[in-house]
Amino acid sequence: MFGKGLFTGLGITLKRMLGPNITEFYPEEMPNLPPRTRSSMGLDPEKCISCNMCANACPNKVITITSEKGESNKKVLKSYRMDVGRCLFCGLCTEACPTGALHVTQQFENAIYEADELKWDMIERAGKSRGRGEQA
Repeated sequence: MFGKGLFTGLGITLKRMLGPNITEFYPEEMPNLPPRTRSSMGLDPEKCISCNMCANACPNKVITITSEKGESNKKVLKSYRMDVGRCLFCGLCTEACPTGALHVTQQFENAIYEADELKWDMIERAGKSRGRGEQA
């Protein structure tokens, strides 16, 4: 059937042309993202117990955690770094986290000019996002 594909394509075109406008005015209005969008990573440093389960679960080994023994012989988080340039945003690290300290956020505006800016200090980012009143 030679014309069936042509008429199907024209039907879709007409439906989009005569239907409602789906244009989003992005810089002025933030888009309505689906709830399962994985765009960025967030950390709650107070919840982190420095167990390294997230670093071990990461297939690309982009997470580096440094900790030291604190009072009552418990680990205290010193640094939490991610090389987001190599991150797959697969979510395996968030699933492995027993306390829910690491989570995926919908913050998608992560454009940068220098590749070194893709190495995130997650504790510093958590402090900045709290200062703006956003979810960490």
